[in-house]
Amino acid sequence: MRGSIRSVELPPGQKLIALTFDLCESDGDHAGYDGRVVDLLRAEGVKATFFAGGKWLESHPERAQQLIADANFEIGAHGLRHRDLTHATDKTMAEEIGLTEAAFVRARKTLMSRACVTDLQDDASVPQARITLMRFPYGRCNAKALAAVAANGQLAIQWDVVTGDPDPHITAKGIANTILTRAHPGAIIVAHANGRGRNIAAALKIALPKLKEEGYQFVTLSELLAAGKPVIAATCYLNRPGDASRVARAKRQRKSNDIWSVLRSR
Repeated sequence: MRGSIRSVELPPGQKLIALTFDLCESDGDHAGYDGRVVDLLRAEGVKATFFAGGKWLESHPERAQQLIADANFEIGAHGLRHRDLTHATDKTMAEEIGLTEAAFVRARKTLMSRACVTDLQDDASVPQARITLMRFPYGRCNAKALAAVAANGQLAIQWDVVTGDPDPHITAKGIANTILTRAHPGAIIVAHANGRGRNIAAALKIALPKLKEEGYQFVTLSELLAAGKPVIAATCYLNRPGDASRVARAKRQRKSNDIWSVLRSR
């Protein structure tokens, strides 16, 4: 399946939604882990998908294994070092995709070697064997990157509801309002759980109960894809076709890696 999946068309009456959280970490950076988000999801019994960078998996081995072990969570890839793959060489592309999966396999192998999981009998409780989903860093891709991901047997996943949680100027109420007003059956919501998602835990505490009241069920991305027909775009974009390239140009002009401040200034 080629292209970037933005949402899923569901049969009438199904109100499924996918919460996704990026776990980014680049060279020279040590990102965190937002335990408040994960604890809230577990307390509410909410399923979610985490797109983890290979470097993040390596620098957070215990947290990575805990996420992999949780039956309510799914792990996708988010590049090795959070590089813009639209400018990647063949070697860099192969590393960003292949070494991220290798980091996941190592984390899973360590987890499975522990006594607490060696007696697993229920197939549903066995952690996923490999990564089948990929989200491009910065939400940017091109035909070459899409082809490389597809050749590796992964589906390219984007989103259609942007929380904007890295923006320090957006309050918890503002994020919750964005989620509640833009949520729809088959939606893919993007947020962060690497400590860079400001106010996201507080926002989810507001939004999750209200979405449940509206009849929504939270599923992993693979479950959402299995329930309907993926909505596929030919390329990647943030909110509208072409905006990823415009933001990239603005970032270079402003010499800023903060896409949210760039978006806010437009």
